[in-house]
Amino acid sequence: MHSCSHAIYSVRNIVNRFVSRGSTVNLCAIDLSKAFDKVNHHGLYIKLMERHIPIQLLELVENLFSSCYTRIKWDEHWSEEFRVDFGVRQGSVLSPLLFAIYTDDIGSLCNPGNGLYTILYADDIILLALSVVSLEKLLHNCELELNWLDMVINSKKSFCLRVGPHYDVKCCKVVSSTGKVIPWSNEIRYLGIYIIGSREFKCSLDIAKKSFYHAANAILGKVGRHASEEVILQLILSKCMPVLLYGLEACPLNKAALDSLDFVINRFL
Repeated sequence: MHSCSHAIYSVRNIVNRFVSRGSTVNLCAIDLSKAFDKVNHHGLYIKLMERHIPIQLLELVENLFSSCYTRIKWDEHWSEEFRVDFGVRQGSVLSPLLFAIYTDDIGSLCNPGNGLYTILYADDIILLALSVVSLEKLLHNCELELNWLDMVINSKKSFCLRVGPHYDVKCCKVVSSTGKVIPWSNEIRYLGIYIIGSREFKCSLDIAKKSFYHAANAILGKVGRHASEEVILQLILSKCMPVLLYGLEACPLNKAALDSLDFVINRFL
């Protein structure tokens, strides 16, 4: 996947293809507990060696992580310096790529012939299956790979959703291999957008509109009485509009949805 929009669009296309044939698609959005902080360095080196990367590059990555040290501050006191053997550096442009390599084998669980898909982008994973039983089996297989990677699914932030003709039919619970229930929901968050249960793939704009008003009010609260209209409009354009329009290029928008976005802008102005 090249971007969040690409991943969202891939999920949309898969769902629409099966819904157009009369099937109901079951989705499971998985949240990983502290994913970037739990990358095992030795496991990462194994993944890189399996890809036959040049030895010089492997040594460079190994040297990058072997020199990670930190301290913990408590009030005015500092702990002794200790080495960090897990995790990739937050904010590094290399970290998302290394994490993608680390978790890439989860993608091999896909079986399009049986309607099983796993879409990965950074630490966001979404599973798709045509039946609840298949979804649960796919979840268990995903857990096996994650256990090898020393990662755990956060069942409190993971949810299941149905899209298709029978989206509102009550289904049996999806249970993880550890016995934790992944609850069904009418709405799931994936890569910053909110997919809602419906007869077809739809996205909710409510959170985006609320976030736009929140950001706009924050700007007006800070500079509204002191800045010119041109400055305020430029701040709204650069800071608030991306919040409102994030990911919408990959979402299906009918006339009512477009009118609601226009209403947000007109009401603000």
